[in-house]
Amino acid sequence: MVRVPGDLPGQRRALTVGVASGPPPTDPDQVEDAVRAVLEGRVRGAVLEADNLDVLRAIPDGVVDLAYADPPFATGGHRRLSSIRTGEGEQVRTGFGGRPYHYRVVSDLTWADDLPLGTHLESLALRLTEMRRVLADHGSLYLHVDWRTVHYVRLLLDGVFGAEHFLNEIVWAYDYGGRARDRWPRKHDTILWYAKGDHWLFDRDAVDRIPYLAPGLVGPQKAARGKLPTDVWWMTIVPPASAERTGYPTQKPLRLLERIVAASSRPGDLVLDPYAGSGTTGVAAARHGRRWLLVDRNAEAIAIARGRIVAEDGT
Repeated sequence: MVRVPGDLPGQRRALTVGVASGPPPTDPDQVEDAVRAVLEGRVRGAVLEADNLDVLRAIPDGVVDLAYADPPFATGGHRRLSSIRTGEGEQVRTGFGGRPYHYRVVSDLTWADDLPLGTHLESLALRLTEMRRVLADHGSLYLHVDWRTVHYVRLLLDGVFGAEHFLNEIVWAYDYGGRARDRWPRKHDTILWYAKGDHWLFDRDAVDRIPYLAPGLVGPQKAARGKLPTDVWWMTIVPPASAERTGYPTQKPLRLLERIVAASSRPGDLVLDPYAGSGTTGVAAARHGRRWLLVDRNAEAIAIARGRIVAEDGT
């Protein structure tokens, strides 16, 4: 296992590559240098604008302690999210009671998710194979999917990791946003957890506790501590008005990633996110004293992730 020697002092700066807009870097030496800097402990983490397959192939065998991946969901189109600020600007909308109000657009971000399903799964299979290779023997992968692909991806993971290394199907349930009228509203994602080998990290004492539904039945001490979450996690998405909101279309709640990082890695461990998006995994890793390696092809995502980590890590 590769570890950062000693503590992780604040002066070790987070490294970013390819933050400026434009095509992802194609120089393999640039990617390899960034990965090496993290592995050698010269920086606490790296944020790379690159094809994640190139980065995965640049990572040595068995050096990653935890991987979290939130790939595109094969929606067949583009994800888009516009954020507005009301009370200013030249544009006008009609609000409650027919009253007009002024607003301006402060961000307008898009996410390409237009690969055909077969191509998407082929692409993902290549990356899953590399993710397993770079994991340490005790390492594990949390793969975040939704109803469109979960049944296909479960079979892919069984093939790459082995069905015997499946640990949990975690249901992230939320109740926010629009509601279908012709079927049960779809209000959950699925996170599939697989171990690389026969032993894995799970620190139940580090996991955030949740309240008992009937605290009077368990006694005051247990009620005060709370209970360990099950494999169904009731947790809101990032609300539009939240200070945590970045404007990135597929942003996941920091609390979600903190739970995963705390449970399945240790201080100083290396956490990998090859589909980094808005950088939530890196923020969670920095907050809990882990190292991080984030990869994304989207220049807007890289800029957002870098800004969040700089704000969190003070680098």
